[in-house]
Amino acid sequence: MAQTGTRVITAHVPLLLAEKVDLMAERLERSRGWIMKQALSAWIAQEEERDRLTREALVDVDKDLVIDHQAVQAWADGLNADEPLPY
Repeated sequence: MAQTGTRVITAHVPLLLAEKVDLMAERLERSRGWIMKQALSAWIAQEEERDRLTREALVDVDKDLVIDHQAVQAWADGLNADEPLPY
C-alpha cells in the first residue's frame, strides 16, 4: 500500500482494548499508531478476502454448483458409520 499522505482517524475504544494496545506497543517497542495501522490493515485484508470469497461463492450459486443441506448432513451423519459416504 503506497503512502502518499496520512490522515488522522479517531475512534473511541473500550479502556481494556486501549490498555492492550498500549501493552502491545510497549512489548514490541512500537508506537500505538504503528500497532493500530497493523491491526487496521489486517482487518481490511480479512474483509476484502471475505468479500472475494463471498462473490466467488455466489458465482457458484448462480451456476447451480451447490450441494443441498440434506446431502451434506447425510454425509456428516455417516462419518461415524463403518463405511462413511464418499465425498
